[in-house]
Amino acid sequence: MSATTTRTTTPTTSASPRPHTPRSLTPAAPFRERLAFALDVATGRLAGFLVRWSVPALRVALGLVFLGFGALKFIPGASPAADIAERTIDTLTLGFVHGTTAILLTAVLEVFIGITLITGRLLKSGLVALACAFVGILSPMVLFAGELFGHGMTLMGQYVLKDIVLVTGAAVVAAYALGARLRQE
Repeated sequence: MSATTTRTTTPTTSASPRPHTPRSLTPAAPFRERLAFALDVATGRLAGFLVRWSVPALRVALGLVFLGFGALKFIPGASPAADIAERTIDTLTLGFVHGTTAILLTAVLEVFIGITLITGRLLKSGLVALACAFVGILSPMVLFAGELFGHGMTLMGQYVLKDIVLVTGAAVVAAYALGARLRQE
């Protein structure tokens, strides 16, 4: 013997609220609740936009910085960092690479990194070059710390110290290029 039960359903009408709209947000709801709902929707959309575009924007911005600083090194006297770059390369290579050669190699490396970051082509190669470049970019903080930070921070010290931001930004771009993803909760 089996018993059969009958289910009754109430048909939905066009007057009932849409599924994504809470019932409390009817026109009679207080202004504060409507505003809170609108802010939740706006911040959710902003978060979605940032998840999609923040890392690519960071990649291109870093690329522009490297391209610009690298291009300056091709013009004698145009780069304020040419002297420190030359001294750093000379010290790191134990004197094998110095002078104009050190500046030109640095310029080529930075322009290559910039182009790969901006275009996204050969990105992994550019990120490997960037990792190697950061040894040279950050080493003046150790090699020439007395000159950069000895009696207060010099302008060149500030110039070198800001490279920490480039390192952390590059770490985010590298993580993303290797498969990490931002996600919205």
